[in-house]
Amino acid sequence: MRRREFVMALGAATLALPSAARAQQRTRPLIGWLSPHTQAYSDSKAAVFLQALRELGYVEGKNFDIVYRASGGNQDRLPALAEELVQLKPDVILACAIAAVIPAKKLTSTIPIVSAALADAVELGVIASEARPGGNVTGIEPYVAGLPAKQLEVAREIVPEVRTLGLLTNLVDPKAPPQLKEIEAASQGIEIKLVAKDANHPDEIEGALQFLAEQKADVVIVLQTSTLISQTRPIAEFALAKRLRTVYGYREHVVDGGLISYGIDLRWCYQRAAAFVVKILHGSAPGDLPVEFPTSVLLSINLRTAKLLGLTVPSGLLARADEVIE
Repeated sequence: MRRREFVMALGAATLALPSAARAQQRTRPLIGWLSPHTQAYSDSKAAVFLQALRELGYVEGKNFDIVYRASGGNQDRLPALAEELVQLKPDVILACAIAAVIPAKKLTSTIPIVSAALADAVELGVIASEARPGGNVTGIEPYVAGLPAKQLEVAREIVPEVRTLGLLTNLVDPKAPPQLKEIEAASQGIEIKLVAKDANHPDEIEGALQFLAEQKADVVIVLQTSTLISQTRPIAEFALAKRLRTVYGYREHVVDGGLISYGIDLRWCYQRAAAFVVKILHGSAPGDLPVEFPTSVLLSINLRTAKLLGLTVPSGLLARADEVIE
């Protein structure tokens, strides 16, 4: 997809005007895209979102415009990027994750915000309830209770002899602590040693995986967070170089060389987010749109990575896989 810092239809002269004047002059709805991810990841999900909008009758440049802001995986940049978008007064903001929702929500209580990954929104005070969010935020809740425990089961199935389980965490992301607690609870009563290492910035990931390798982790679970999903290829490459067998919650990791994943399909989340945006453009209040949840999960396996690790994937796992990459 084409990258544009500002929509072409507005023109350079229009962009020089105050935000209120720009809003008055617009002839098409404006969507603001705010992503805590790398540009490449953001672009891939924007393509899914735009395709879903087209299927709903909304074509970019014809009956809506869109502006993009992506932090490149650096969460510290999000407040400034959110402020840039809010000043443009878009008709709706698509926040790619809860990490993008929070700074946008702090800046506006009137611009509708739809999130494709609205994790822990009630606990964080972003919405009143999933059934009736209230306020200006709604979207898709990507966290399915029980998934981290299932990922632990997958880890034990692919490495039955596991004694030390490594955890690559990113605990500044609000999605991470509940996952860690669930894995800790699920491991009680099992003779497994848990070793966790935090990586809150992209440049900390290699060192964290090196630490887990030095701790002789038999298998590593990578938590589902915005920073870690933005670094799929580096994580896969570092893990392979250190001979670490890895389990993930997102298939994107496996597509980029990770070993195995069990979790929701993020593409579905962005497709459904498009439906929320269309409803809001048609006049629905975000606070009246109940949060939606995924109804299925995917098991994805990368056989090429398994072979490089000298690992034989159990036939039972292969039989259950929704996606096998060779």
